[in-house]
Amino acid sequence: MKIYDLHCDVLYKLAKAKSPISFTDSPLLQANKERLEAGKVALQLFAVFVSEGFPKEQQFMEAVRQIEFFHTEIVGKHDDIVPIYKWEQLETLQEGQIGAVLSLEGLDMIDKDIEKLKLLLSHGVKLVGLTWNGANAVADGAAEESGTGLTPFGEEVVTLLNEQNIIIDVSHLSEKSFWDVLPKAKWLMASHSNARTICDSNRNLTDQQLKGLIERDSPIHIVYYPQFINNSEKCVDMSDLVRHVDHITSLGGEHLIGLGSDFDGISEFVTGLEDASKTQSLVMHLLKDYTTEQVQGFTSRNFGRFAAKISKEE
Repeated sequence: MKIYDLHCDVLYKLAKAKSPISFTDSPLLQANKERLEAGKVALQLFAVFVSEGFPKEQQFMEAVRQIEFFHTEIVGKHDDIVPIYKWEQLETLQEGQIGAVLSLEGLDMIDKDIEKLKLLLSHGVKLVGLTWNGANAVADGAAEESGTGLTPFGEEVVTLLNEQNIIIDVSHLSEKSFWDVLPKAKWLMASHSNARTICDSNRNLTDQQLKGLIERDSPIHIVYYPQFINNSEKCVDMSDLVRHVDHITSLGGEHLIGLGSDFDGISEFVTGLEDASKTQSLVMHLLKDYTTEQVQGFTSRNFGRFAAKISKEE
């Protein structure tokens, strides 16, 4: 089945490598081109992520550097990888092509400068996470307990993103930030989060948060990172991951479920799902409990419907 994956960290790994590595086939990349093709990934979002430990004065240029990698290494060297600048392009992708989309994972790199954000967006960014795990000038992240939530500058950021029909990603927000953003965002989703009822992690979403997204008709994409799947010490298998699908479905979110692997941002794996080439194994596992139509929704169609709604306003 065709796969839409809403999160990977290939750009971060390319940028931090001490010597150049090939996106085409490097075994160091869990989501290299060959593995994406083997897994039948037809849409991949590539996150720009600048780690919190990166020198503050260099963070913005590091983000620009990762965007350059997107244009030169991901798109520029591969004719069958198509940059997506408008969501309507999903409908025109040909068999064998992979749609590639830029996203931002956290806005630490812009500090309090909205012009920096405008410059980053101008390169084709279609989805923005306001924070990583810590707090920044925009909002509090999932690991932050200050209770500040969305800041006044953050409201300015949300307004800009709304004006440009850019999706706001809630996956790394604190609970206070989440509830501040929920009524203000025009388009929002969780690109790579699981259900906290199943795995009690601050990176996962409570039932109340999941219901809030469901009421807004906003996608919820499950993540493959074992620490967000099963917080016990035992091996994590695909059945553990599917429990999150089952739970979100039980809350009424079946039509919003999608995939957000977090490949190249993780070093622990679901057994049998160690890289993008194994994605069809997850499809086969889902087909044990769900119909073909339901699984096609999870793998691509649910997000496709959401993107089609946005495309009408772009």
